[in-house]
Amino acid sequence: MAEPAGDAFRAGRSRPVVPKRVVLVTGASSGIGRETALRLARDGFTVFGGVRRAADGEALAQAAEGSLSPVLLDVTDESSIRSAAGAVSAAVGGGSFSLVNNAGIIVAGPLELLADSDLRRQFDVSFFGLLAVTRAFIPLIRESKGRIVLMGSMLGRLSAPFAAPYAAVKAAVGAVAEALSLELRTWHVPVILVEPGKVSTPLWGRTKASTIENLSALPPEKMERYRGPLESFQRLTDRYAATGIPPSRVARVVSRALSARRPRLRYPVGFDSALIGAVVPLLPARLRQWSIARVTLHN
Repeated sequence: MAEPAGDAFRAGRSRPVVPKRVVLVTGASSGIGRETALRLARDGFTVFGGVRRAADGEALAQAAEGSLSPVLLDVTDESSIRSAAGAVSAAVGGGSFSLVNNAGIIVAGPLELLADSDLRRQFDVSFFGLLAVTRAFIPLIRESKGRIVLMGSMLGRLSAPFAAPYAAVKAAVGAVAEALSLELRTWHVPVILVEPGKVSTPLWGRTKASTIENLSALPPEKMERYRGPLESFQRLTDRYAATGIPPSRVARVVSRALSARRPRLRYPVGFDSALIGAVVPLLPARLRQWSIARVTLHN
């Protein structure tokens, strides 16, 4: 267990007082968010894990090694955000506060067939929810000299068939990170965009199940147009779930970015994300599209 920050003397020797570092991780009930909250608690942060259900919060707290408190937070609900902000602000004291925006969903399927409500839900949770939480906490982050971490994706740089809603959100999050880092530059508030590649998380299984459920309600003649390519896409998501990097690798990068003396704007995680960031902008459009089609539609 880490020594309390206020205990400046131990065994007759003077020790430096470690400033308190408080962080809120949204979407902490599973996957990347859960691993990030647990990792930061082990690394000495005072962590608040944002969850939507009390049962998920209890499970998270029981698994933690270090200081981790669950907080009920629905990023699409203004009153929930205000309540979480009040709870977290009271705990910061004289330390620093940082925010890790991880909460999100994946809506997948052919754009022609997706319901408008599903497209709006993708943006309500993963973009407007992220903005609402970020804006609510900016005053506290600025005052306490903290940091903002936005969870992006390699798909924010490279879209793929049937993943357009998710890719569009992550591209928008990247644009927000670029702009916000400049807007907050005066106050020396780092804004960090973490861009994982394929990650083995339960989110892929939930995405596949919801996609099948949503599309199964459509008339058979509409589904038949996309049956072959969709089967390829579903095989691809199965491989992502089975062979992606563990969420703990993303968590380790988040912890490093929050602790770095001079953090970078972008942190790709995984070989595929680094490759896409370095190579894709150099490819001609036709070669890029051919490559994406080979990987996603003909596997």
